[in-house]
Amino acid sequence: MRRKLVVGNWKMYGRLAGNQALLQGILDGVRQLHNADYAVCVPYPYLAQAQSVLQGSNVAWGAQNLNPQEEGAFTGAVAPGMLVDFGCRYVIIGHSERRGLFHESNEMAAAKFEAAQRAGLTPIFCVGETLIERESGVTEQVVATQLDAVLTRFGAAALSQAVIAYEPVWAIGTGKTASPEQAQAVHAFIRGRVAMQDAQVAQGLCILYGGSVKAANAAELFGMPDIDGGLIGGASLVADDFVAICRAAQK
Repeated sequence: MRRKLVVGNWKMYGRLAGNQALLQGILDGVRQLHNADYAVCVPYPYLAQAQSVLQGSNVAWGAQNLNPQEEGAFTGAVAPGMLVDFGCRYVIIGHSERRGLFHESNEMAAAKFEAAQRAGLTPIFCVGETLIERESGVTEQVVATQLDAVLTRFGAAALSQAVIAYEPVWAIGTGKTASPEQAQAVHAFIRGRVAMQDAQVAQGLCILYGGSVKAANAAELFGMPDIDGGLIGGASLVADDFVAICRAAQK
């Protein structure tokens, strides 16, 4: 039985005072929830705050991106080892906003995946299609190409120490939502593609859903056989909403 995981992605939101209240609210809400795992991925400047508040608790923390280089003249970049210094467990790799807004390629996402694992971090590797791709009927081809950037280069074994997040780009902040059945279909496709290389790794692989998960739809989504939790955007910025989603992962 795979253990559920709920991860908050704060994106580019947060201020010190508000973060303190949010983190404390999350801690208070999940303190007695022991049947799933929880984490928050915060902006770089707040990693020290997250570490200070969350260390010793049942909530892990992580970052939203990294540079694949270990060090060097890369002004403004953050190396994997720097995240390790702040106690990060997770790092989000290949998020649709990085791919779309910052033009990160599949090859760059794969390089970041490798760098994260080399540093001892658990990559949350994101895949997903746009609305045009969904309506063109090429969802599986798009997801396969993104996933294969890792599978072809590192093999299925690399996914035994990673998390996959399926995020239909068309269902993020657009008001559109994927049905649990639509989400399940893509999750099953992802697991099946990994199983083509290694059935055991596929069976144990944690695959999160990242398409506008809310307290109202979390339980139904998490009840699908191949959905192992959520990568939560907007709802992770409100403690009560995030905790409600975490509670749904207990069922």
